[in-house]
Amino acid sequence: MKNVVERFLKYVKYDTQSLEDMDTVPSTEKQKKLASVLAEELKEIGAKNVRTDEHGYVYGTIPATIDKKIPVLGFIAHMDTSNAISGKDVNPRIVENYDGKDIVLNEELKITMETSQYPALEKYTGQDLIVTDGTTLLGADDKAGIAEIMFMAETLLTHPEIPHGTIQIGFTPDEEVGRGVDFFDVEGFGADFAYTIDGGELGEIEYENFNAAAAKLMFQGTSIHPGSAKGKMINALLLAMEFQNMLPVEQNPMYTENYEGFFMLYSIEGSIDTAKASYIIRDHDKAKFEEKKVRFQKIADYLNDKYGAGTVKASIKDSYYNMKEMIEPHIHLIENARKAMEELGVTPIVVPIRGGTDGARLSYMKLPCPNLCTGGNNFHGRYEYISIQSMEKITEVLLKIIALYTNQ
Repeated sequence: MKNVVERFLKYVKYDTQSLEDMDTVPSTEKQKKLASVLAEELKEIGAKNVRTDEHGYVYGTIPATIDKKIPVLGFIAHMDTSNAISGKDVNPRIVENYDGKDIVLNEELKITMETSQYPALEKYTGQDLIVTDGTTLLGADDKAGIAEIMFMAETLLTHPEIPHGTIQIGFTPDEEVGRGVDFFDVEGFGADFAYTIDGGELGEIEYENFNAAAAKLMFQGTSIHPGSAKGKMINALLLAMEFQNMLPVEQNPMYTENYEGFFMLYSIEGSIDTAKASYIIRDHDKAKFEEKKVRFQKIADYLNDKYGAGTVKASIKDSYYNMKEMIEPHIHLIENARKAMEELGVTPIVVPIRGGTDGARLSYMKLPCPNLCTGGNNFHGRYEYISIQSMEKITEVLLKIIALYTNQ
C-alpha cells in the first residue's frame, strides 16, 4: 500500500500542463498519460466501474459496505498543472524537520525561498516539507489532491470493515484553463454531493468563489512611415495602453484581497498596425461583476467614438459563477467538513476563493461541490511547497467526512 507521499512524488513526475486557447479537451495530450496511470491504479486497488474517455476524464467507484440509504459522496481533483512556469522534469526534495529558516532550493542557480518573503513558512517549523529545485513548479495544485483522494480510496478498499456508503472518484483535465468540467459526466458520476480537493493550507474550506469572465480585445491601428505620420498614424500598441490606463488602478489584482474584485491584463502582443490583449474579470459580488463587464465594454465604445468605428473590438465571455448560492441550500457540506476537521484537531478556515475550481461550475450543473484544502502553498511557481503532515491529515479529514455522513 503506497502512502500519500509516495503517490504524490510519483504523480508530479508527469508533465501535465494545460494550455490556453486550445480547441480540444484535454488541451494537451500529455495529460492523458497520467489519466491512464490513475485509471490503472484505481483498478489495482479494487475500485469498480473504472473508466476514462476521449477527453481524459477518469472515474471510479468505491462500493458501499453497508446497506443504508445515505448520500453518495464524490471526491474530485484535477490532473493538469498551470502553464505559468514549467512543469516538466519536476525534481522534488523533502526538507525533513524544517528548521524555520530560509530554504535553499538551488544552490547553483542561487534560488532561495526566504522567510521574509514567505512568512507562512515559519508555521511549518518541525514538519517535513516537499519543495522544488527552483526551476519548475511542484504540482501540488492539484496532484496533492489526487494523492490524498487515492490514499483515501485505497484505505477504504483495503479495509472493508470500515462502514461507508457509495463513494465516487473523479479526476479532471484542464481545470487550470477553465475547462475542467466541459465534458464531465455528472449523471454518470452518480454522486449526490461532492468535494473538490483543490485548496491551499490545511484547514481551508471554500464555498465562495469569484464570478469570472474572460475578455479579449483586438486593436486596429494605422501603420505609416514615422516621417509622415502626423495626423495619420494610429499606434495599436498605444491604443492597448490607453485602454489599460482607463481601467481603475485600484482594481488590479496586485492591490486587491479578500472579496475585492479586479481586472487583470493576462497577455498582450502586436505591432503598430494591430494588437490584441486578453483580460480576466473577477468579482465575488454578482452585481459588481456585471458592472465590471459593462465598464469594460464602455471603454471599448469610447475608444471607437474617439478613433473611429472598428478601432477596438471587445468580446467578453463568462467563465464561471460564485458557487455560494448553490451550496447554501446544502450547508451540511460545510458543516460536516468543519466538524471533521475539529474532531481531528484541525482549525477550520472558511475563506472565499480568489479564483475558481471545478466545483464552482459543477455546483451549477446540479452537483453541489465545495472545495477543501490540499495542504499546499505558493501554487503556480518555483516557490511552491507542501507539508507532508498536512497531506496525511487531509486524508484523515476525508475519511472523517465519509464517517460523518455514514453515521448521520
